[in-house]
Amino acid sequence: MAQTTVISFFKYKGLKHKWQALGRMGRPPLLQAKVQGLTFWKALGAGSGNGFSIWPDWSVFGLLSVFDTEENANIFLASETMTEYETSSIASSHILMHSIKAHGKWSKQEPFNSEVVFNPEKPIAVITRATIKPKLAYQFWRHVPSVSKSMNGHVGLIFSKGIGEWPILMQATFSLWEKAEDMMAYAYSNKKHADMIKKTRDLGWYSEELFSRFHPFEIRGNLINFELNEYV
Repeated sequence: MAQTTVISFFKYKGLKHKWQALGRMGRPPLLQAKVQGLTFWKALGAGSGNGFSIWPDWSVFGLLSVFDTEENANIFLASETMTEYETSSIASSHILMHSIKAHGKWSKQEPFNSEVVFNPEKPIAVITRATIKPKLAYQFWRHVPSVSKSMNGHVGLIFSKGIGEWPILMQATFSLWEKAEDMMAYAYSNKKHADMIKKTRDLGWYSEELFSRFHPFEIRGNLINFELNEYV
């Protein structure tokens, strides 16, 4: 069975539950758990809006987990560890995905094995992740707000969220699209995003970066409302 990546989002309400969620990010339950088939994971905070943002969103937290098989991913999603995340949330969703393409590293690892064939008619998910060089952080964040806003209402965009392990310097985005052509239109035809790509190449903002694409095959929960059945 193909490697299965799960990205989970949890939305919390009220100071108590948000504080508990922040504590779980600092001391993730996965540190103490023995999880069968788990090959890579990251506890994630979220930025405001739908893309990169210097301002945190204290109501949303994420968890990225990668498993050697779909079966082990399902076992984890039904575990007490996952229940701890979900119990106090007002909404949550889990997107189960197979990698179709990945290049770069995350924490000096290459976590995603591309084992399925790309299908242009299927929905596509994208994770971009980077460690920003401290001396270039100010310059980087000057350009981010306009790029993030340019994603709003883009054709084919189902969901997007800025995520990251640490504020300012370790940042990522997750986006989910109806079709690859919609994602490509945003990435390369949207002037603000295309300019950002060029600046990245010219200025070398990142000390480490990763770009990965996936075919999602199941969405569970009530935070992201999109039906995959007609595509898979």
